[in-house]
Amino acid sequence: MKLISWNVNGLRACVQKGFLDYFKSADADIFCVQETKLQEGQIDLNLEGYEQYWNYAEKKGYSGTAVFTRRTPCSVSYGIGVEEHDHEGRVITLEFEQFYFVTVYVPNSQNELTRLDYRMKWEDDFQSYILVLEEKKPVIYAGDLNVAHQEIDLKNPKTNHRNAGFTDEEREKMTKALNSGRIDTYRYFYPDQTGVYSWWSYRFKARERNSGWRIDYFIVSEALKDTLKSADIHTDVFGSDHCPVELVLDL
Repeated sequence: MKLISWNVNGLRACVQKGFLDYFKSADADIFCVQETKLQEGQIDLNLEGYEQYWNYAEKKGYSGTAVFTRRTPCSVSYGIGVEEHDHEGRVITLEFEQFYFVTVYVPNSQNELTRLDYRMKWEDDFQSYILVLEEKKPVIYAGDLNVAHQEIDLKNPKTNHRNAGFTDEEREKMTKALNSGRIDTYRYFYPDQTGVYSWWSYRFKARERNSGWRIDYFIVSEALKDTLKSADIHTDVFGSDHCPVELVLDL
């Protein structure tokens, strides 16, 4: 079973830059996207063989997620059931027989950390949501988590300390989540790999210089450990300031 996650940073723009070609070549069983930046009716994707599920932000041109799946889910839900968080289209949950699949676009703490307090509340509420799901069956959650967990997950850790996505608070929340019986699948296969990132700033020719951050993840419940086959980060795929990340499981 092949899973792909990609923050497309505006799906309509990404479609103009080859999204559909990549989607077809990826041949994924489940393909999820974040930061779609559109409203219902603003795009019509003909993805033969896939069911489509969309969660739109109330604010136009902002946030948003979608999941395209070959496997029909048992049920689908949107958001995490917390009014404060569920206006920005950040979460879609698909229930399958053996597991839950959740795509998530975690809020950015913003310049000068203006949204860090909100981000901390989000982290607690999202993890509570995942724990409730895990009481029923294992969970795979995937998306832009907006945090580089370890120093090896970004090019310049020292100069970025206390910047959004690399604060002690955000990293500690990630550590706590993983310590709750979860696996960062890329690090499971490549515990010491450096220089492989999933996001690069559009400024300062960051991608050309590979001055990036690894902030896109597949996280799985420990119960799925024996099903893990491979993980990858497709740094050669363009069309967004992020690149797609992949997980293959024996399911």
